Parts: sequence; structure tokens; C-alpha cells
Amino acid sequence: MSVPRDPCRRIVVVGGGQVGILAAAALRQAMPVSQVVLVGQQPNPASFADFAPTSLPNSTSMHERLGLEESEIVLKAGGSYRLVTRFQGWSAAGEEGLFSYGETLDPTLKTAFSREWGATRQLGRTDRRQGSIAQVLAEAGRFAPPPPDQQTPLSEVDYALRWNPAAYRDLLIERAQALGVDYIEGQIEAVEVGEGASIGAIRLAGQGRVEADLFVDCSGPAATLSASHPDFALIDWSDTLPTRMVYVGRPTDTVIALEDRVSLVDTGWVTQVAGRDGLHTMLGTGEGVDRDAALATLGAPALAAINLSSGRIAEPWLGNVIAIGDACARFEPVGPYHLDLAHRQIELLLEMLPGKHIEPLERDEYNRRSIMMMEAVHETLAIHFAATRAQTIFGKRPLPGRLADELDQFRRRGRILFREEDPLLAQERFALLVALGFTPGLPPAAHNADAAVEEQAHRDFAARAQAAIDFAPPYAQWLASVSQQSPMRAG
Repeated sequence: MSVPRDPCRRIVVVGGGQVGILAAAALRQAMPVSQVVLVGQQPNPASFADFAPTSLPNSTSMHERLGLEESEIVLKAGGSYRLVTRFQGWSAAGEEGLFSYGETLDPTLKTAFSREWGATRQLGRTDRRQGSIAQVLAEAGRFAPPPPDQQTPLSEVDYALRWNPAAYRDLLIERAQALGVDYIEGQIEAVEVGEGASIGAIRLAGQGRVEADLFVDCSGPAATLSASHPDFALIDWSDTLPTRMVYVGRPTDTVIALEDRVSLVDTGWVTQVAGRDGLHTMLGTGEGVDRDAALATLGAPALAAINLSSGRIAEPWLGNVIAIGDACARFEPVGPYHLDLAHRQIELLLEMLPGKHIEPLERDEYNRRSIMMMEAVHETLAIHFAATRAQTIFGKRPLPGRLADELDQFRRRGRILFREEDPLLAQERFALLVALGFTPGLPPAAHNADAAVEEQAHRDFAARAQAAIDFAPPYAQWLASVSQQSPMRAG
């Protein structure tokens, strides 16, 4: 006869950035009978998830779970929208490709897309047909989020949110306080080991001991709690991911745009995230790049220069300590994968929802799936550095996991291998590969495609694209009108 498990008496979350606050709020909401204490250590600049101004569309589910409305992020946290990411210079200097979200491309159009966009295009060329409704809207500068309760020409468009990190963090603090999360500001001076290789308590400078049944480590790359565990170990990714220094620029003037950019230049890679609070720029360089040359490439005053050693923790759940986000995986911020990974790990933790007495099978399953999440991000990043020009700039690198097989299947058949816990949908991986300059092959059936059917699919797409343009307002005008309703907080 089964009996209900005893809930955790107290959960301690360590980390005062957006990851720790969000984890504490989500745990408190899921387990209202448990006391949740947030130890608000200030995040290190190397904790990319804690300072991320954006994430992937998947993060919508985390916001919905917390009751955080999209309109709140727009009105109170300087929110804006991204439909596409423009990749420049990855296959060759002067070439580009576009990446958009979602799994909406018609199979007939996917064949045509492979044939027509089998290579990236030179900057400014417009002689190939557009690949998604999101691209059509982004290039026309028209968009507004579709109403959730009715079908419109924009309903099939997937998008990502951006925000001002400080103002977004304030919103999360409000939500955590409303849910009853307890907050302690302080530095951990000691970690006390309890029974069975678990943590019994932490000692805070000047504030004494804090005991808990479960500890959640959101302290960033320092992994303050996890690193104290006797079984803590790291898996090195530095042979496959070549970035050694990351330079973070101070946000410059406001940029209102529906696209972000990830460019490859002679110095390294550059990411540019548009926002109402300014353009967020990062530069990643490999070994031997002169600091002055890097700062000149950054093109903005530098807020931080971070020495990066990429890798992941061997087991993210050790004893009664669970590492989330940058506390368990460290990698270059080529794209919004840090915060997305943290959000998905928090959702996995809520799915497992451990009790006071931890079940080893639950811990094993969490570790299995969380490791798959991290390795899927690892392979996604490695795709970038397998691109033709990236190999010239960073050197040829071994391909992790199943990436060699995936690239082979893509080049020969236009096929994407199935994988669990991937940050991207299959069509999104397809679009990313094309944007980076990889040429998709065609499946055997596609060689006998009916030209009339394909042309009809193009006409249908053009009609849907025109309907979307007609329906969507000018994006800059719409965003200005809604942002005037409530000023963004200073953070």
C-alpha cells in the first residue's frame, strides 16, 4: 500500500540572479507547504544566464507557470520581440542566413527550401524566396503578438522575448515575494556535510547556520554548493568548443528590430541582441587574440572580460544538492541557450518534485535527462564551429556526440536526427544549419517532386505571408504605443 511522501520541510536556493529567483518562486508555487529560502548571492558576470536579456520561445511555459504575463514583461521590463536571427559570415565572409523558430514549414516547401537555400546568400541579395512567415514579417518590419484566444494570420508565428535584465529580475523578485519566498542576503562561508554525502547546512557570514532538506545551486560557474560535494567532477568541453575569452559590452543606443545578429569576424564571433534598453553586444575569441583588437571589435565600452573554460558537471544532482544553469554547464553565449537551459532544468526539477527523503531512482532520472539537455546544447554550439569559415578562424575541432552523423545525414538527405531534450525543434535545427551555410541534401523522393504542386505551395505561402503583413501593424509604431502605457523600470 502506497503512502504519501513527506514534503521537504525547507528548501534553500543559492543565487540572487534571475535563475535563482525564478527557481525559488517556482519551487514555492509547486510546494506551498515547504519553506523556500533564497540566499541572494550576487551573480558573477560569468553567469551568463543571470544577465541574459533574452531566451528561446520555450521560456514562455516557465512564465506561464509563474503567472508572469507577457504584457508585464513588455510594460515593466522593457520587453520586445525577436522573430529571426541573422547569421553573418559563418560559411564565408559576406554571406548570411536567417534562422526562425517553429515547426510550421510545409513539407513541399521544405524540399523547395532545400533546393533554393542550399547555401547562404551574399549580403543584400533578395533573389531567393523567403523561408518563413517570421522572416517575411521581420524584413517588412511588421509584427504584434497575436491574441491568444483567436486565430489570426500571425497565430502560427513563434517568437522569443527580450527584456532589460535588471527590470526583469525586479519582476521575478515581486513574484517570489508574493508567493512567500524567504530572502537572506549573505555570503556562504562554510558548507557542512551531513549524512550520506548530503549537505546538512550552510553557514552564512554573520548570520549563522541554515539547514534544509534540499539545496538548489543557482550560484553560477562557482557552483558554490555542488563544488563542495565529495563526488563533484567536471566534464571538459574545451576540445570541441573553442571560445577562450568573452567580452561583454555596455548596452548602447536603443535598437527596435525584430531580428538579432550572430556574426563571425576575423577576431571571433559577435552577438547583438536588440532592445529598448540598448544593443547588447558580446564578443567571443579563441586563443591568442590580442585584447586591444578584441575591444576594438566589440565596438562598445566593455563591462567585463571573462576567461571561459567550457564544460559541464558530471552529475547535476549530488546527494541533496541540485545544480541549475551555469552552476552545472559553462559554455560560450553564442545564442540564448544559457537561460533556456536553466528554465528547462527547473521544469524538470518540478516534474521530479523530490520529497524530504530523496529517492535514488528519481535522482538518476533527473541526472539522465539533465545531462541530455546539456549535451544537446553542447552539440548545438559545436554546429557553429563546424561551419566552413569558423574552422578557418578557430581551427578544426572534433565533433561531439552524434553531430558527425547528423551533419552527414543533413548533407546527404536533408535529414535531422531525433534527439531527446533538444533546445531546438527539428525544423529549427534544419534552419540553423542552413543559416550557418551547411547545404542540405534531398531525400530520394524529392528528386521526382511535382513542379506544379511545389509552385502551388509557393502561392499558398505567398498568400499567407501577404495576409500576415496586412494584419500586422508596423512593429516600431506598435511597440512605442504599448510602451507608453507604463514606463520601464530603471532596475
